[in-house]
Amino acid sequence: MQSLLIKGNEALAEGAIRGGCRFYAGYPITPQSEILEMMAWRQKEVGGVFIQGESEIASVNMVMGASALGARAMTSSSGPGFSLKQEGIAYWVSAGLPAVVACVQRYGIGDGFIGAGQDNYWQAVKGGGNGDYHLIVLAPNSVQENMDMAYESFELAEKYMHPVLILSDATIGQMVEPCIAPPMKEYDKDNAPWAAKGTPVGEKNKVITDITYFEDQDTWQKGYIEKMRKVQENEQRWEEIEIEDADVVFVAYGISSRIAEGAVRDARARGIKLGLIRPKTLWPYPRKAFKKLKDSLKGLVTVEMNMMAQMKEDVIIACNNRFPVYSVATAQYMAEVNQLIDFAQEIIDGKAKQEEVF
Repeated sequence: MQSLLIKGNEALAEGAIRGGCRFYAGYPITPQSEILEMMAWRQKEVGGVFIQGESEIASVNMVMGASALGARAMTSSSGPGFSLKQEGIAYWVSAGLPAVVACVQRYGIGDGFIGAGQDNYWQAVKGGGNGDYHLIVLAPNSVQENMDMAYESFELAEKYMHPVLILSDATIGQMVEPCIAPPMKEYDKDNAPWAAKGTPVGEKNKVITDITYFEDQDTWQKGYIEKMRKVQENEQRWEEIEIEDADVVFVAYGISSRIAEGAVRDARARGIKLGLIRPKTLWPYPRKAFKKLKDSLKGLVTVEMNMMAQMKEDVIIACNNRFPVYSVATAQYMAEVNQLIDFAQEIIDGKAKQEEVF
């Protein structure tokens, strides 16, 4: 173990390196460029491969090739760059490749802004590319979790032979915090059982991205659904804070969860019973957490840096309509502690208004 004072994006890159990543291809875009910069020299130090591709599209397909050959391979992007990668990521899914992608969210449609936001939620959680699929989506809320989730992402991907997305945000990516760096993992790509090694004799692995290639498509599809069921059952992760006796519970991830936790602590000091559910996985969504909530709860509040309260629908499904669900959607601005406490008090007093789901 090693103690570091490090920027969030750099921690994500270092965590991936220590987790066995030996191939990275990417393209610079704010606010994730430090991942690419860190990979440029760290891969050389550890004997890996770094490529700054000519585009986001080229980079994501380079990662597909490296993963097909057994390497722990990764790319990263943000905003419109992440959108450009969606076709390639869909191919990862159809091929069953355990590659990793990191998205450091920035705010806005089209070019958007280079500042923080959380409006990639739908794109990240509901598929992103063509076809019906989910990525396994991890949601760090600190520099330490950027490190830790990147560190474990490849083993998680290989467990299910399925891509993993680390959904960070600009604030987490740009902030500097102390963290503990885990030890280097040993990984030999030549022993990857799925790898297409190109050997002239022996078993020949094939990496296939077109499901129509298979004679029995129904079998492939049933297998994929079964895989998703296993992920959904086994990989729901969350943190819960003061939910046992809460009158109102916030639901937030990433940087917004840190503001919400501050609101819970301050409110408790004032005698207002608030709580927090923080999803650590956005898919599978941690529905199990909501079964613990008491029937007298007055409401749930999603706290999100987007316009349309993108996570709200998943919270409604998770709580099975047991409680009213409200939202504080702050677009490109972070919520404020007192803003959240005041809104929760309105719910307790029966004065809050429920907005429609988009």
